[in-house]
Amino acid sequence: MKTALITGSTSGIGYGIAIEFAKAGFNVVLHGLEINGEKTAIEISTKYKVKTSFYNTDLSKPDQIVHMIDKIIKEFNSIDILINNAGIQFVSPIEDFPIEKWNQILQINLTSAFIISKAVWSKMKEKNFGRIINISSAHGLVASEYKIAYVTSKHALIGMTKVLALEGASFGITANSICPGYVKTPLVEQQIKDQAKSHGISEAEVVNRVMLDKQPIKEFNSIESIGKLAIFLASDDAKTITGTSLSVDGGWTAQ
Repeated sequence: MKTALITGSTSGIGYGIAIEFAKAGFNVVLHGLEINGEKTAIEISTKYKVKTSFYNTDLSKPDQIVHMIDKIIKEFNSIDILINNAGIQFVSPIEDFPIEKWNQILQINLTSAFIISKAVWSKMKEKNFGRIINISSAHGLVASEYKIAYVTSKHALIGMTKVLALEGASFGITANSICPGYVKTPLVEQQIKDQAKSHGISEAEVVNRVMLDKQPIKEFNSIESIGKLAIFLASDDAKTITGTSLSVDGGWTAQ
């Protein structure tokens, strides 16, 4: 039975991906800072009859990351599928953008993905199998104002994916990026309510005029669709798909 590690997986997109991998019969390692992570792992294990584990490692601490990977490999013998999903955001004009926020976002969104990928690489080469799936963003392909650190980190994550794909090609290791537009997560649902209240407009107007303004298809992506795409990329059917950036954005980046 193969093992999948999904960072940032106790809520939102990461949680949805974890559920899809559990449904497909993978061992699942959850990661996040939420206090309910252990409970979530037990619930998934009980429901889908797979082995699970949970780590609340701080991804801003490289030593903690390496320690986490060592412990997971000892527990599960390998990490066959790595999904670098953890990410944070901060919105501000560049002249007011705090340097500490820039450093934090690049550490969590980009550097941690490099450190984890590096840590699992030797074991994947040894097994002649590995799948690295980086959750980038539509903002890994196009830019928006006031998100300089986030956009930079997601563009760089795609570049890193391409290098991993080239270096892994001879060892059965593939690397791909998934680039979602807006996904209907609990966090986004709360943002819709907050913006409607602060701007004095309806929630429908927030969705169509603000969030989905750049998408020709005026629909949110579902968490399940991202998870199912990750499952496909982890499969044998996708063994020659590598170095790609797969947009799931309602046509946003086609323009």
